[in-house]
Amino acid sequence: MNTPVTVALDLRGRGLSIETGRLAKQASGSALVRYGDSVLLATATALFPDGFYCETQVIASVLSAGEENVIELLGIIGASAALSVSDIPFDGPVGAVRVGRLDGAFVVNPTLKEIEQSELNMVVAGTREAILMVEGGASEVSEADLLAGLGFAHEEIKRIVGIQEELRSQAGKPKRPIASVEVDPALRADVERAASERLRAAVVVPDKMERQKAVDEIVESAVAGLAGEDESRGRQVRIACHDLEKKEMRRMIVDRGVRADGRGSSQIRPISSEVGVLPRTHGSAVFTRGETQSLVVATLGTSDDEQRIDALEGQRYKSFMLHYNFPPFSVGEVKPLRGPGRREVGHGALAERALRPVIPEKADFPYTIRIVSDILESNGSSSMATVCGGTLALMDAGVPIKAPVAGIAMGLIKEGNDVVVLSDILGVEDHLGDMDFKVTGTSRGVTAVQIDTKIAGLGWEVLTRALEQARQGRIHILGEMAKAIAEPRADLSIHAPRIFTMQIRTDKIRDVIGSGGKVIRGIIEQTGAKIDVEDSGLIHIASVDEAAARKAMEIITGIVADAEVGKIYLGKVRKIMDFGAFVEILPGTDGLVHISQIAEHRVEKVSDELKEGEEVLVKVVEIDRAGKIRLSRKEALREKAAQKG
Repeated sequence: MNTPVTVALDLRGRGLSIETGRLAKQASGSALVRYGDSVLLATATALFPDGFYCETQVIASVLSAGEENVIELLGIIGASAALSVSDIPFDGPVGAVRVGRLDGAFVVNPTLKEIEQSELNMVVAGTREAILMVEGGASEVSEADLLAGLGFAHEEIKRIVGIQEELRSQAGKPKRPIASVEVDPALRADVERAASERLRAAVVVPDKMERQKAVDEIVESAVAGLAGEDESRGRQVRIACHDLEKKEMRRMIVDRGVRADGRGSSQIRPISSEVGVLPRTHGSAVFTRGETQSLVVATLGTSDDEQRIDALEGQRYKSFMLHYNFPPFSVGEVKPLRGPGRREVGHGALAERALRPVIPEKADFPYTIRIVSDILESNGSSSMATVCGGTLALMDAGVPIKAPVAGIAMGLIKEGNDVVVLSDILGVEDHLGDMDFKVTGTSRGVTAVQIDTKIAGLGWEVLTRALEQARQGRIHILGEMAKAIAEPRADLSIHAPRIFTMQIRTDKIRDVIGSGGKVIRGIIEQTGAKIDVEDSGLIHIASVDEAAARKAMEIITGIVADAEVGKIYLGKVRKIMDFGAFVEILPGTDGLVHISQIAEHRVEKVSDELKEGEEVLVKVVEIDRAGKIRLSRKEALREKAAQKG
């Protein structure tokens, strides 16, 4: 299609347009999406029909990034539009919006500034019929408010889907036929006769590794008996066995209400929690739920340890970060250790989003906080174990979090009109089920949510049931966690730095830093403390040794202090002159003791009474308009003598 076609709609006072047929015309499908100053080109990923195995690549290229905070949304919309007008089979289109909540009212596609004030930040994607995907964070919002936000988002999604349908009707290509791999019906029947009874027994083996071993043995036995050396027939046998395993597991849950490990639909696996498991860390915890286990460590640092982020929306610094590691031994595998993959990045981001709402404000707790979660064992919900373990490690470290946070992964089995919502899903239930619905929160409300579905969307009844069941599970998990530690420790670890803050006048910053940094380096060398001076005059002083930090604070206080008329100081003679002596009464602050003010008797020569480097008591008698300080030694001595008398 070489004739350009454009469709558009107004979305919160800004035009959203999708154009095809002008750029990237040799791609199977392309879409140029504009929203305000943001422009994204998508060229042709869920919703592909079963049996479509052609290698498919969707590339979303950011051409212009405005301040609308919508680039990822344009990526979803652009990919959907490109696939919709292409010849690639696709069950879309899909729309996506971001939802915020300001002053109790929902807002579509809030700006970056609005997000800072919003109690909800949620990306929602779906079709005209239902919600497909949700990813977001919240400030302890209720389940009812979350559902209302999803409903608000879906109405806007329908409009976005509508213009894509219009684009497809005007510029869409005929879809290519699907050459799906079908299992021979007779062979499928042979597989059922040979393996169904054994698979039915295998799917209820409680231990994950033993269950997988039993299933693998059944599959290999079926392949050997029904396919022999025929690779094509062997592939069909494996497909049939996988379908049969899925059917048996789902039938067991729907018909008998029993899951693979013997639990009921809303039952949570056994939980154990430990804190303070590592002696030298600032905070540590081991959280175990069934066969999923996470070792989590919390480390406290200074502002120098903040992570610098340079992204499309600009440069910023993170003082709270969470990193998630998923080593191969956690699932009994041998793999090379490489950098973080999509799983590590995605799970870490979700857990970080879950905990961020309860992290104290920087003004109240001036630490940089890093959490590292190492998954030691995994059978489903490892990201939620990270959230629970992260909460425990933070409290063990003495971080004054606003409330404990727990997380739970919900699943779904839908067979016709029969719907079963599962709490705390296993890995096999995630793989063979219809939904992965993760919810985190405190006892008061939700802090993060993530929904992925494998069916054509979720109805409101299912969403409502899942959220309520998740709330009940979350409360139970919080109760189990409280058995290990119920609130943050009163004191920080002895190995954590002590951070003190003090505010000075901006005109005093140069006095603290000194020429070429001489003064501040001297303080650091003298005390061993870490000192950071902000342009606003806010100073952060950190040291594992609290006495050293307080000593540095004392020195800085002396440097920035102003001389007071009438106050007596113990000063140091810096320079002897014929007419008197200059005495340093505060770091960097000198005053003049005139020869007539050195002693009660007449002084013929200053050097007869004072020596350079000598410490002497002096009293500030005057500070003139130019800031010059006049001192008196004799008045200081007279006053001290009177006090003794």
